[in-house]
Amino acid sequence: MQTPEVDAAALETLLSAAVAAPSIHNTQPWRFGMDPLTRAIEVRADRRRPLPLADPERRALHMSVGAAVFNLRVAAAHLGWGPVVHLLPDRGDPDLLATVHLTALEPGGRPSYRALYEAVERRHTSRMPFTGRPVPEPITTEMITAARGEHAHLDVPDIVGTRRLLRLTGAAETRNAGHPARTAEARAWISTPGDKDPYGIPVTALGPLEAAGRMPMRDFTGQVPGMRLPALRFERHAQVALLWTARDRPEDWLRAGQALERVLLVATVHGVRTSMLHQAMEWPDLRAAVGSPRRRCFPQLLIRFGYGPEGGRTPRAAARLTADRCGAGVP
Repeated sequence: MQTPEVDAAALETLLSAAVAAPSIHNTQPWRFGMDPLTRAIEVRADRRRPLPLADPERRALHMSVGAAVFNLRVAAAHLGWGPVVHLLPDRGDPDLLATVHLTALEPGGRPSYRALYEAVERRHTSRMPFTGRPVPEPITTEMITAARGEHAHLDVPDIVGTRRLLRLTGAAETRNAGHPARTAEARAWISTPGDKDPYGIPVTALGPLEAAGRMPMRDFTGQVPGMRLPALRFERHAQVALLWTARDRPEDWLRAGQALERVLLVATVHGVRTSMLHQAMEWPDLRAAVGSPRRRCFPQLLIRFGYGPEGGRTPRAAARLTADRCGAGVP
C-alpha cells in the first residue's frame, strides 16, 4: 500500500482536527511541530494560557493535549496512515508531551476509530438543558468500550451514584463561587461579541444556570451585570459518566484526554450531546471523594450526556506548525 504524502493539504487536515479538541475553558494549550525526517508531529504544551487556580498541576492541560492527540490519530487514520503515538518521549523536554508518527498501514490494519473522523468537526460542548430521555444502554456500553480502548475507565452510575457525584460537583461550584480569585480566573476566559480572540468561551456558548439548583453547571460570569442568562430547568434525571484512571501520572492524564475525546466522538456519532463537569476535580479533597473507596481510582472528569440542543460553538485558533524543530513555520 502506498504511503500518503505529508503535503500542505494533509497537514491542514491533521491540524484542523487536532485543534477541534475540547480544552478546559477553551484555552487550547497546545502547539504543534513536525520532524520531516521521521514524519512525526510533535505536540507540545503551551504555557502562555495557564490556569494557576483551576489547574495548578496542569492535569487538565495534559488532558486537553491528549484530546488533541486523539484527533490527530483519527485524522491520520482517515488519510491512510497508521499513527503511532509516544507519550512524553523526551524526559529532558517536559513541554514535549507526545509525538504522533505517520507510519504506513499494515495490511488490514486500519484503526477502527478512523470512522470517527466525521464527528470531529461536529462535536462540541452543549451547556443547555437536555430532554431527560435516557441514552440507550448499547450506546453507553460503546462509550465505556471507547474509554477502555485508551487505557482508561468510564463508569455510568445509577441514580444514587449520580446524585452523589452531582452533590460533590455542586459543593465545588459553591466553593468556586465564594472564591473571588477563582471567579476572576474563570471570568477572564469569557469573550463578548466582537472579541476576535480565538481563545476562551463566547457568552453565546455558556448556556444558562439550572433554576432548581440540581444541576451544578459552572457559572463563568459571577455577578457581572448583563452577562448572566436566565436560569432554566434542566433534566430531572441526569446521566453522567465518570472518567478515571488507575494511576495519576502525567502520562495517565494524556491517556485520559485521549479516552475523553474518543468517548465524546462516539457520543456525537449517535447524536448524544455532552458537557464537562470539572469543578470537583479542582479541589483535592472533593476529587478524592469522587473516587471509589473500594478500589484505586483517580477521577479525571465527570461527563454529562443526553439528548438536546447542540449549544453554541467555541472559536479555535488557526491551525499551524511552530518552528520549534522543523525550520520555518508552516501556516
